[in-house]
Amino acid sequence: MRIASVSHAVFAAIMIAIGIVGLIKGDFTPVWDPIPQDSHALAYLCSFISLATGIGLLWPRTAPASVRVLFACLLLWLLLRVSNIMLSPTFGVFWPGFETAEMVASTWILYTWLAADWDRQRIGFATGEKGLRIARVLYGVTLIFFGFAHFFDLKDTVSLVPGWLPWHVAWAYFTGGAFIAAGVAVLIGVYARLAAALSALQMGMFTLLVWVPIVAAGSKNAFQWSETFVSAALTAGGWVVADSYRVRSLVPKIRLA
Repeated sequence: MRIASVSHAVFAAIMIAIGIVGLIKGDFTPVWDPIPQDSHALAYLCSFISLATGIGLLWPRTAPASVRVLFACLLLWLLLRVSNIMLSPTFGVFWPGFETAEMVASTWILYTWLAADWDRQRIGFATGEKGLRIARVLYGVTLIFFGFAHFFDLKDTVSLVPGWLPWHVAWAYFTGGAFIAAGVAVLIGVYARLAAALSALQMGMFTLLVWVPIVAAGSKNAFQWSETFVSAALTAGGWVVADSYRVRSLVPKIRLA
């Protein structure tokens, strides 16, 4: 087995970085937030999972087990977020839920690439074409939510547009509309690969133009650092989804050596 794509390696590297930062901070666990403020043990566990599975994704013999563990953990985290949404259906609860959903979608695609024979024989529905389609649908739905979130929380969206850009409100509307259009394209399968690639590019530009300058300026705000890593992780996840249209034919060929 080999690295399935560049996005696979980038995704793994970001998970490693998230794990390292989480272990250093203790209560700082990007992607896995929010957690109970006094649950340091859970914070360390989530960070360790990020670090261990990220490293494992880069090694042929450990990649199948690593992606299986990461996918299971993120799926469980998503179910916990769904239960929170049912108890408190507010925008602040919906947003991290859909962030987790995007990570589940991208990890699910990695699972279809890297799954061992054991996975394909016992849970083939999740590692085959059906699982790939479900992951893409989940990604499309998250993009649509991200787009509507731009309009629902327009004030905060506008505040994040870099000051040197003109027409802040117009950019907020444009990026929101672009997310919605990309999500619909992925769902109906029309220019889906292009839509997934452009959505990943948009998230990447958001990371570079908004969050990187903030942390590069010396910010010590935990939320801003967390959002930087989350944005990078979402970008890598979108890149994985876009690559799934290109490496689809390689899926049956990826096996343990």
